[in-house]
Amino acid sequence: MAAKPAPSASSTTPAATPAAPYRAEHQREVINRLKRIEGQVRGLIEMVQSGRPCEDVAQQMSASRKAMDKAFYRMMACSVMEAVADSQSEDETLREVERSTRILEKYA
Repeated sequence: MAAKPAPSASSTTPAATPAAPYRAEHQREVINRLKRIEGQVRGLIEMVQSGRPCEDVAQQMSASRKAMDKAFYRMMACSVMEAVADSQSEDETLREVERSTRILEKYA
């Protein structure tokens, strides 16, 4: 009976392996996006402190918001890809995709 857990563990590992490089790549991408946004926000603070016109500030705020949205959607895409790659069955895949859909509905 000890042989059954070993195949189960090895069948779990190949499903998780493809997601790991995908996750690392997307983590780097999201972090880079967030660092750019951080710079945009610092720039916004300077714009407000220096008394720049409201329309200029509003334009930059809009750009920052859109950049945050892009980072959010990129992070969610990674979450869905991981869920699909790590799922052991079609039912599990559907549950994970539904969970991601609920997150999108709640926060997007």
